[in-house]
Amino acid sequence: MTYTKIMRREIADLVREGLQAAQAAGALDVFDIPKEIPVTPSRHEAHGDYGSPVCMGLARVLHRAPIQIAEALAPHIPAVEYISGIEAAPPGFINFTLDEGWLAQQAPVILEMGEAWGNLDVGAGERVQVEFVSANPTGPLTIGSARNAVLGDAMAAVLAAAGYAVEREYYVNDHGSKARKLGYSIYMRYLSLLDAPPPSFEEEKYPGEYVTAMAQELVDASGRRFVEMDPEQAIREFSAWGIERVLAGVEKDLARMRIHFDTWRHERDFYQGDPSLYEQMMARLREDGYIVDKEGAVWFSHPDLDQDAVLVRSAEVIPNPEDRPTYLMSDVCYLWDKLVVRDFDSAIYIWGADHHGDVPRVKAAAKALGIDPARVELILYQLVTLRRGDQEVRMSKSSGEFVTLRELIDEVGPDPIRFMMLTRTADVTLDFDLDLAVEESDRNPVYYVQYAHTRIAGVLRHAAERGWDPDVIGDPALLTHPSELDLIRKMLALPEIIDVAAEHRAPHHLTAYARELAALFHIFYHNCRIVSSDPADADLSHARLMLARAAKTVLARVLHLMGMDAPETM
Repeated sequence: MTYTKIMRREIADLVREGLQAAQAAGALDVFDIPKEIPVTPSRHEAHGDYGSPVCMGLARVLHRAPIQIAEALAPHIPAVEYISGIEAAPPGFINFTLDEGWLAQQAPVILEMGEAWGNLDVGAGERVQVEFVSANPTGPLTIGSARNAVLGDAMAAVLAAAGYAVEREYYVNDHGSKARKLGYSIYMRYLSLLDAPPPSFEEEKYPGEYVTAMAQELVDASGRRFVEMDPEQAIREFSAWGIERVLAGVEKDLARMRIHFDTWRHERDFYQGDPSLYEQMMARLREDGYIVDKEGAVWFSHPDLDQDAVLVRSAEVIPNPEDRPTYLMSDVCYLWDKLVVRDFDSAIYIWGADHHGDVPRVKAAAKALGIDPARVELILYQLVTLRRGDQEVRMSKSSGEFVTLRELIDEVGPDPIRFMMLTRTADVTLDFDLDLAVEESDRNPVYYVQYAHTRIAGVLRHAAERGWDPDVIGDPALLTHPSELDLIRKMLALPEIIDVAAEHRAPHHLTAYARELAALFHIFYHNCRIVSSDPADADLSHARLMLARAAKTVLARVLHLMGMDAPETM
């Protein structure tokens, strides 16, 4: 596989070589060169394309002004073909300007790499599991799960592009009190539909029309068959059937979002076998001194926690033994299953912000099991608020209780959902404007980015209709217009975007990059006539068609990383 280079890392290596050369020449005193050399894209054109503030941090070490260090360092930085200018600038920056001739030569390189453009090897094949969505299989997916799904899937895509061996997993919570609650809810609705007497006990139920719909389905298929059955047996059967039914709907809804999982891991498996994984983990924790029995329950006790956490609830609180283990107990089993049994190098969890209190418990559980907590990453996302302009949308038309992912897909489609859900960092609340999501204007960032791809496709079709061969590799040396070079600069930034998004687990960088790339293509389109009617401009037209195809390639790549379609027409 061919990998692309990360320009800021390449420049950091140049700075490191320059520091070594400056020390060897006596221009700088000998000191330990920093392991990390900071390099960032410049914000202003006058400062070149990249800058490094490394000399600012060396001022205390060398007891010299940062600008003096920069002036001593700059002449010793090696000359390379892709850098045309290296400048020491106040108060102590080293600025780098990319060579315009080299820039132009990258258009055919991008075309040659195609969908592989941006691929990196920073992950070096490290096995990473990304577990996301994992909503309790007790009802349809909500808009909160939609954000989880998009965030997890885009993160997995970015990590794969960065060279990690990624596995996507859905964790099915199909054991314990939530599963029983679903079975009981369907059972009670089933009895009600048949005017059959309820059982002698009463438990908490799930509301919602979806429960009635499942109960009606059982009435239609089985009639009164379950009326005379032992209630406990009926609840178990309804629970298993209901979970299977809900999961089928979940899988179907996620497929409409172009989200597919490599594995579906079932919680119930941890409680099966002789001995079960649950029994093995309980014995291990008890043997190592992390178990406390009190108040009729089993508690997890760890020095990293402010207070003990319940692993198995009291029989006085939960009569059924199968329903007593808490989520934390299953999390203990799941940690061992992921990082020991299946031996992933690291495990990423995507959780709602309401699980904030669970993070230290899971980290402590990993530590108690002898697992390095650094191998466990828990990413929390905030809520989603639906709006129509200034008005908040509170209720679902069909269920009366919550807005489902299915309803959202039906109204706006998968692409606006995927893009909008990535426009903010996971740790901030996200407003989703339903009207904006379907608006066909430059205000809608989804439309704006996809239209750029469509516009390029239209240009290429138009060129073909006029007898041009749009697949010809033109002379990149003819690409000298500032709009052309700015577009290439932005295309060259994709590897860095992937690197940053993977390193910081922050796929929201993709949406900002996509909008910037689309904007620069639109500027190029307006400033540079791509297909000229003048035969004398044939070579330039071929070069610009090549550039347009390269831009189309990169736009498609970033759209696909976000799980979106790259349309040829709109």
